[in-house]
Amino acid sequence: MNKLPRNKRNIFWFKEVDKEDIPLVGGKAANLGEMIQAGFPVPDGFSVSASAYFKFLEDNQLKSKIHQELKLLDKNDPQSFGEVSQKIQELIKKGKISRDLSQEIIKAYLKLGGRFKKLPVAIRSSATAEDLPDASFAGQQETYLNVKGESSVLKRVHDCWASLFEARAIFYREQKGFDHFKVGIAVPVQTMIPSTVSGVMFTADPVTAQKNRIVIEAIWGLGEYIVQGIVSPDHYVVDRQSLEILKKDVISQPVQLVKAKIENKEVKVPKSLKNRRKLTDKQIVELAKIGKKIHQHYFFPQDIEWSLYKNKFYIVQSRPITTLKGAKKKSQKAQKVKREPILTGLPASPGLAAGNVRMIQTAKQISKVKNGDVLVTSMTTPDFVPAMKRVNAIVTDKGGQTSHAAIVSRELGVPCIVGTKEATKRLKNDQLITVNGSKGEVYSGGLREKETSQVIEAVQAKAKKSQKEIKTATKIYVNLGEPELAEIVAKKQVDGVGLLRAEFMMAEMGVHPCKMVADKKQKVFIDLLAQGIETFCRSFEPRPVVYRTNDFKTNEYRNLTGGKSFEPEEENPLIGFRGAARYLARPEVFEMELEAIKKVRKTYKNLKVMLPFVRTPDEFKKVKKLIVASGLTRSSSFKLWLMVEIPSNVILLEDFIKAGAEGVSIGSNDLTMLTLGIDRDNQELAQTFDERNPAVLWALEKTIKTCNKHKITSSICGQAPSVFSELTEKLVEWGITSISVNPDVIETTRELVYRIEKEITHKKKK
Repeated sequence: MNKLPRNKRNIFWFKEVDKEDIPLVGGKAANLGEMIQAGFPVPDGFSVSASAYFKFLEDNQLKSKIHQELKLLDKNDPQSFGEVSQKIQELIKKGKISRDLSQEIIKAYLKLGGRFKKLPVAIRSSATAEDLPDASFAGQQETYLNVKGESSVLKRVHDCWASLFEARAIFYREQKGFDHFKVGIAVPVQTMIPSTVSGVMFTADPVTAQKNRIVIEAIWGLGEYIVQGIVSPDHYVVDRQSLEILKKDVISQPVQLVKAKIENKEVKVPKSLKNRRKLTDKQIVELAKIGKKIHQHYFFPQDIEWSLYKNKFYIVQSRPITTLKGAKKKSQKAQKVKREPILTGLPASPGLAAGNVRMIQTAKQISKVKNGDVLVTSMTTPDFVPAMKRVNAIVTDKGGQTSHAAIVSRELGVPCIVGTKEATKRLKNDQLITVNGSKGEVYSGGLREKETSQVIEAVQAKAKKSQKEIKTATKIYVNLGEPELAEIVAKKQVDGVGLLRAEFMMAEMGVHPCKMVADKKQKVFIDLLAQGIETFCRSFEPRPVVYRTNDFKTNEYRNLTGGKSFEPEEENPLIGFRGAARYLARPEVFEMELEAIKKVRKTYKNLKVMLPFVRTPDEFKKVKKLIVASGLTRSSSFKLWLMVEIPSNVILLEDFIKAGAEGVSIGSNDLTMLTLGIDRDNQELAQTFDERNPAVLWALEKTIKTCNKHKITSSICGQAPSVFSELTEKLVEWGITSISVNPDVIETTRELVYRIEKEITHKKKK
């Protein structure tokens, strides 16, 4: 039993840590431990902690020496980063690992190997920064595969420490303004899986931002070649709900990286496998199921690295996808261009851009790349990032949607095409080209004025037509949760936000609200939440924005940093400690939310509040008292709505109205679940779950007509109206005040409602 305080320990086994321990062991090991504890198939291992790295610097008196070298950086000269990096890495590699630490690492390695004296391991770097919540260090440090023997393990740990000062990592920290000595590095050491097939899986489409898609990319051999973009992968797309395989692109693979005796070796793919699919349908679905469960565990889209060996899948890494913002907007914008391509490849980052070709082969040539160029290369590495930030677009010969070029381009918002196979042969320096990152097409020449103006005119004409010709008595609202989409969606013909979800904004903070209270960071929480809400109110003003106070379930709350200290484990969180019950049990969290609402309403009076999962009228009254005590009182501009999603809300609706509900919105997902007794997350019962069931329809009609009787507004914000047009017809006929739908069906819903209202009017005249 290790008696040292956790923040002083040098070694942690994966099973001893979870995602709360990122400051100690880095994101990779923390997430691997989290997944092991959750029962996912993760190869065992341990992590050399960040504390060990800082102790190493102290033992060798390196901090002042490194600081002196960093003073020589010239931020305007990319070459200076390389020169400073080389000198610092030499200093670190000359440092000595203490005898005690060496013995600890060797002891852990031998224990991991068990009866295997020289167990092959993968050794990765995992930078960490406790006080820098917006830091993302993925891909900046080194990874070593197939490492065997005590001396080799020690050497690679040492090399990982040195890689914290790779030129690209120094550049990133300088750009972000991070203190180089607040950033530590942990080194996960993991049992090596000699993959026959490996790859990456996204639990949301990273290019189109479709959140109901799982994207899987697969190659023969070890996974390094997919990340580096050396080979182009098979590409499979799966519907996350039904697990139906929607797309299978099979790519011929000439070479693969395999585990050899003492090294990793590039070999030719056997002829019998070269053009074959890497995964069968059964394997694709099996892997997608794992991805879906990991997504549900983290309550956020995940970027997952996986391996297949002896017909068993292993998960070797999982992290949040950071590239979804704005992808859908850019993808749609570029789709309409019609021109014959001179070159095609895989769409990797959406958007449309033009520029002169600047062809380089290595990162040493990045100084040649100027602002506004189109970077053309065989494949990018992390050292290319300074140049990638300057260009209008990127085109590569190799790689898939999970290659370095693709991931970084999406993060930077730069249109990108990968896997063209011959961009460096077909294109010439200074050639003017247009890159369509959404379609994977390259065109000769720049952006055509006529072309772009036609797109703009078409959009404007459609908007003009909608404004003039399609007016409905029933309001058409939209369901939203991500601030990045507010400005885009607000430009549509939509009457307001019928459901503004708190959960996405809170999930992005990443920390449990109770932990923020304990850490006395209430102001941080209030300011961040207010900032998110304000984005919606500003974008939609003067149209109403109905904010639903947080409705995290316990399993979702547990996945936030600090969550396990504050949340119970529940068998079925969907009917557990959620909604209004939480506000009464933990008023300090609800009060922070109310303060954020008050802060926004000082400027924007279009903000309303809606309470979810209120079980009884008495519960509603008690929560209302907290709201009034905060200073939020009923006025012509401030209304308090009730979510109708529990049968008791329907049965006792008149009592809720007497208690002060000034409007309702039907949450058809939960109402259907609780009316039919079906766990809506249970795949086995999915076919029975149907909002059009007579019992559910009765509840919907009863709710709307009760609201009409008492002259309060009624709305619906569940998934059903976005899916079933026949249900929308019934809602309008019953007299619902508004319908809130997903952004992609705003126009079609408005047209449908317009037609229904016209038919109703025609019948009345008869």
